[in-house]
Amino acid sequence: MDVLADLHSVGFHRTVNIRLQSVLDQRGIAPELLAEVCQVDPKTVSRWLGGRVPHRRHRRSVALHLRVEEAFLWPPAPDAPPVPKNTELVATYPNRAEVPREVWLSLLRQATEQIDVLVFSGTFFAQSNPQVAKMLAKRAEHGVHVRLCFGDPTGDAVDARGREEGIGGDTLAAKIRASLTYYRPLLGRERCEVRLHNTTLYNSLFRYDDILMVNPHIWGQPASANPVLQLKRIGDTGWFDNYAESFDAIWADAQTWKP
Repeated sequence: MDVLADLHSVGFHRTVNIRLQSVLDQRGIAPELLAEVCQVDPKTVSRWLGGRVPHRRHRRSVALHLRVEEAFLWPPAPDAPPVPKNTELVATYPNRAEVPREVWLSLLRQATEQIDVLVFSGTFFAQSNPQVAKMLAKRAEHGVHVRLCFGDPTGDAVDARGREEGIGGDTLAAKIRASLTYYRPLLGRERCEVRLHNTTLYNSLFRYDDILMVNPHIWGQPASANPVLQLKRIGDTGWFDNYAESFDAIWADAQTWKP
């Protein structure tokens, strides 16, 4: 494939070829004659003059006939800038259900400093692991700080989210209340805290030390149907810290859960 001609055919560096026009004028060669030499339609030469890059064999023919360097008439296209890579992004999942259960369990077991959860109901978090409260309590006993932040079932944000998902605010509120029952054993435990927020969530967040699972919210769809990004903290100016700071901001305004 002639990559240079293909790039120009889709508009890359599509400008009038002044160099080709100047050489034709200097040599006194009409575009029709150049078309005849190259065995192409005169309209094709007009397109070359208008900026389209000929295929390789035609570029060679034109350069030989006009006695100039091919690169003078058609300078090589500049290298495309490298696509930036986010080294913090270590895995992606098409939806939350695609994250293996063992991934969630291993992240929880391996946490040594901090576990943060930000959701509306987070029903799956307990239903997929009925021992989640015991596991969180055990991690807290080993010095891990556990912060769980659920949607306030009486808040406007929950009502709006429920209506957007098509299940109604009352249904989502009921799911939150049911989910919270799993975490009653954590109340009063050292290094464990459960709060309720009334914030519009753009993502559900699950942090385990320097690993963060980000579950973006797509309007009108339940969080379970949306993708998950797995981030690993590298440095202090990346995606990880931006999401972690958003958790801290929501946590600061959230109210302690008092059943």
